[in-house]
Amino acid sequence: MSKKKSKAPSTGGIVYSTDPDWTPQAESLEVETLPAAQQRLRIEYSRAGRAGKEALIIRGFVGSDSDLTDLARQLKQSLGCGGSTRDGEILIQQNNKEKLIKLLQSKGYKDTK
Repeated sequence: MSKKKSKAPSTGGIVYSTDPDWTPQAESLEVETLPAAQQRLRIEYSRAGRAGKEALIIRGFVGSDSDLTDLARQLKQSLGCGGSTRDGEILIQQNNKEKLIKLLQSKGYKDTK
């Protein structure tokens, strides 16, 4: 389930404050994307919850959702398969781990297993 997002500014869990000068801090929603050489991506094979269909899940990406979506799009186009992104993970609908590792390493993601 997704979290319910309110339009009111977040108070960080504070309900009441006795400090008359207290104001809520603005949350930083944008995560800075690490360079590809500093990323530590892990690839795992999965068939659970997919009616027996094979998939590879890439975990460990540190960065914004738009950069994650761009990487997933490039991987899917290069491999000629489908997939999606969800909760900071990339799902690739294919079972060719060696080819995926070589493709990620060619894009600069050196610490990939």
